[in-house]
Amino acid sequence: MSTYDSLHRQCRTLESLFDTKLTSYARLASAVTRGQDDLEATGSAERWKDLEAEVDELLDKLRELNDQLSTLSHDTDNPPSQSMLRAIQRHSEVYQDYARELRRTKTNVQSALDQANLLSGVRNDIDAYKSSAADALLSERGHIDDSHRMTDDILAQAYETRSEFSRQRLTLSGIQTRMSGVLHTMPGMNNLIAMVKTRRRRDAIIVGCIVGVCFIFLLMYIF
Repeated sequence: MSTYDSLHRQCRTLESLFDTKLTSYARLASAVTRGQDDLEATGSAERWKDLEAEVDELLDKLRELNDQLSTLSHDTDNPPSQSMLRAIQRHSEVYQDYARELRRTKTNVQSALDQANLLSGVRNDIDAYKSSAADALLSERGHIDDSHRMTDDILAQAYETRSEFSRQRLTLSGIQTRMSGVLHTMPGMNNLIAMVKTRRRRDAIIVGCIVGVCFIFLLMYIF
């Protein structure tokens, strides 16, 4: 197996693993909207941090593999084929997408933590008052929590949809690469198709000429 094939396989495996870990990380991180106390009570905070470290490590490995593929693409002694260059470019684009997605997810998590801290402070203020106004505020907080849970569900569905689109894109890209490889390994196929098309056009012209001559003879016979 060549160096390129080995790196290509490793990239595909890491990309699939990273996509799965990122989806799990996003789901677990969305739980912070329910408050830091709940995270600490269930142990989710520790799992979330461990998962964050895992996706960071996977992204670093992907970057290293892409750097090695980039080095191969500039090898003048053994230049890669066009299909290899396209695959290397695709891996680089996937890495950039994953890096942006991870940064965006971390930003959302930090915003959720800030919001959880704010909501925790509001809850403490509400608990300080024992009046009818406190009951009204607690009811309003219940509506806010329902909205947060609905938002969490929508975010989880969005991440699942993004993962499915990513898998479909990788599948279609693999099919395109295999088709390009077939065309490169069978250079005479395009010539054969062109010859068939040319012969079909020639036969159509001949048939048209014969029909035209027959039509002219028919008119001469009639008139």
